[in-house]
Amino acid sequence: TPAERANLAGVRHIVLVLSGKGGVGKSTLSTELALALRQAGKRVGILDVDLCGPSIPRMLRVQDSAVHQCDSGWVPVFVGQDKAIALMSIGFLLERPDDAVVWRGPKKNALIKQFVTDVAWGELDFLIVDTPPGTSDEHISTVEALRPHQLLGAVLVTTPQ
Repeated sequence: TPAERANLAGVRHIVLVLSGKGGVGKSTLSTELALALRQAGKRVGILDVDLCGPSIPRMLRVQDSAVHQCDSGWVPVFVGQDKAIALMSIGFLLERPDDAVVWRGPKKNALIKQFVTDVAWGELDFLIVDTPPGTSDEHISTVEALRPHQLLGAVLVTTPQ
């Protein structure tokens, strides 16, 4: 829909960060990649679709922040003194940051679609998408929701074992 494209219209490149298993450092890599791109002068956002383990708000020390609404959807949380990194995560929508999210696939998939369509990212050079571990419905939903947009590619995080 036109509204869906509008919120990502200002995003030049989208990069997915994936792995086949948990605990390999996807969120750490997503965070470090965003910080490195920001250091290089790029405008960066992070979309944390790891719904069961949203760790990026804590990594960036903004876990107590709140998401607000504007005319075009949710306003992401802006990170750092210079407010240079935009971040959206389910961690901001929970009553307490350590609350567990126990949802079936359809509800998770609906939230991922809503994150893709209803977040007002503004102008970004890169949107880093931190995904949950494995190869579940969340990955399929994320890729399908992003299909109309310019995906730059993916980073597959692995460990040597």
